[in-house]
Amino acid sequence: MWTGKHIRSPLVRSLFMSMVTEGEAGIADQLEWYRCCPDLLGESVRPLFVQSHMDTDTKAFLKHSQEKSGWLFTQLYHSLVSTVLSPMVSRTSINGFLGRGSMFVFSADQFQQLLRIGPDWEADRLLDLGAGDGGVTEVMGVHFKQVYATEVSPPMKWHLQRRNYTLLGIDEWQHTGFQYDVISCLNLLDRCDDPLHLLRDIRSSLVPKTGRLVLAAVLPFQPYIEVGGKWERPKEHLKIVGKTWEEQVTNLCSEVFKRAGFELEAVTRLPYLCEGDMYNDYYVLDDAVFVLKASEDAGDSPQ
Repeated sequence: MWTGKHIRSPLVRSLFMSMVTEGEAGIADQLEWYRCCPDLLGESVRPLFVQSHMDTDTKAFLKHSQEKSGWLFTQLYHSLVSTVLSPMVSRTSINGFLGRGSMFVFSADQFQQLLRIGPDWEADRLLDLGAGDGGVTEVMGVHFKQVYATEVSPPMKWHLQRRNYTLLGIDEWQHTGFQYDVISCLNLLDRCDDPLHLLRDIRSSLVPKTGRLVLAAVLPFQPYIEVGGKWERPKEHLKIVGKTWEEQVTNLCSEVFKRAGFELEAVTRLPYLCEGDMYNDYYVLDDAVFVLKASEDAGDSPQ
C-alpha cells in the first residue's frame, strides 16, 4: 500500500496526502449516497424501500466523468461558451449544444430491481418526460418496443432524434389515443409549473392496472423553473414537509402522490449524477426514485 511516510519533499508530501484524503472522503461520501434509516420512514413506506448500492455502471459513469473533466482545453471552451450564452439560453440547451452535462439516474440493474423485472422483460410503450439527451432513456428503452420522449430544448431534441426516439410535444403526449406501459418522470416534478396537473395527466395516460410511473425527485425538494436563463418560482408550489430524506419521502407518498391518485410500489435512494467541468469531476444531488401505480380509488381524487 502506498503511504506518504518516505516522501522527502514537503510539497510533494502535501499533494500526496491531499490525494489520499480526497480519495478516502470520496468513498465515504459515496456510501452516504445510498444510506437510508428505514425506522424514519412511515409505516406504509418502510416495507417498500429497496436498498441500492454502487454498481459497475455507476462506477463507469464516474470514471468517464473524471476523465472528461481533465480535458483542459475542452473545458475552457465549454466555460467560455457557457458564460457568453447563459444570459440568453437555458442551461439545458447550452449543455445540449456542447454535448456535455449527461445525467445518470440509475443503472440497468437498479432499474430492473425497482420494477421487479428481468433482463429479458419487454412491454409495448415507454414515455420519458423531459428526456434530455436520452442517456437515461436508453437504460429503460431496451425493454420496450416503442420509445417516446418529450423535451423542450432544441439541441436536446436533436440528440433524441439521433437515437431514433419518437418525439412528442409537451401538450401532445396526453392526447395520442394510446396509453403507455411505463412513464418516467425523472427529476422533473420540481422543474414544472403545475406538478399536480402533470401527475394526473400521467395517471390517465398509463395502461390501466399494469401501467407504472417511475418518478425521481431531488430531495430536499426545492422547486423552480428556468425561463430564458433565469430561475423563477413555479405557478403551483408543492409544500413537502420534513427535514430528512426519509421524512420528505414519506410526505410525498402520503400527501402528494395520494392526492394525484397514486400509491407506492417501491422506493430507493440513489445519487443523481451529472458530468462535471473544469472545477469538479462530477456533480451529485440526492434522489428518491419511486415506482408508483394508480390507486384503485383514484377516480375520486380531487381535480
